[in-house]
Amino acid sequence: MNSNSRLPIGLFDSGMGGLTVFKALARRLPGEDLLYLGDTARLPYGTKGRETIIRYTLSSAQKLVDMGVKMLVVACNTATAAALPALREHFAPLPVLGVVEPGSQAAAKASHNGRIVVLATEATINGGAYQQAIARIRPDAVVLTRACNLFVSLAEEGWMNGPLVEGIIRRYLEGLFDAPENKDDNDAALLPDTLVLGCTHYPLLQDALRQVVGPDVHIVDSAATTAEFVAQELGNLHLLHPDRPAFASDAADKRQGESHFLTTDHVSRFIRTGSLFLGREMTEGEVTLIDL
Repeated sequence: MNSNSRLPIGLFDSGMGGLTVFKALARRLPGEDLLYLGDTARLPYGTKGRETIIRYTLSSAQKLVDMGVKMLVVACNTATAAALPALREHFAPLPVLGVVEPGSQAAAKASHNGRIVVLATEATINGGAYQQAIARIRPDAVVLTRACNLFVSLAEEGWMNGPLVEGIIRRYLEGLFDAPENKDDNDAALLPDTLVLGCTHYPLLQDALRQVVGPDVHIVDSAATTAEFVAQELGNLHLLHPDRPAFASDAADKRQGESHFLTTDHVSRFIRTGSLFLGREMTEGEVTLIDL
């Protein structure tokens, strides 16, 4: 058993979106302690320059490392795309995992025709992380991208569906999934069949996205895939908690992990919005206001 195996897993995001990864990880590894940091005071990262993103990301990660974690999970696509190499170099030998690679693998596997759309923040799209990762896994794939910066604000406000949200989505996706008039089978085969939610905020809009793109497009949410990657890596490194249940179904008579949340701004807002992301009511005792 690794001496660090009883430490929590540290996760961070620029805001609340990483809670989708947190939720998936808590479901996959119910016996693990989880420590989440949402840098809500500096939200959003997605419209900022690369050097600024790296600086913000390093300071968030440093806080978690100082508190004691056995692994860092970058539960933010923008931070993963811009800062993952810097994080791994700075905090070695601490294992650091991001969300881009798991999402890319899931998309490459899911697509039948190799035409994949990635929706993400401006910084993630401009950095090319998904395009490069998918190309490594599936060189024949055609990757189309669209920066959808307003989606973050919609998710943070809890605006997840309805005519207004669908109207904004249609505007962003204009031309990506539109079949030409008088289409034939060849035209249909050229339409994207897979949509990657390349920001951890976007899964909250999944129902509205489904209404817009229709039932035949496979929507990839990297949260569950990332949780599986984390479980595998912890196992490979002998860092799984020794008293953990193997799966959620085994948890009744085994150790239940503890969770705590850190935020850099407005605890009450974190609780209100975080409750939407987690699907349960959060309490003040779970959240601590910090300064970075």
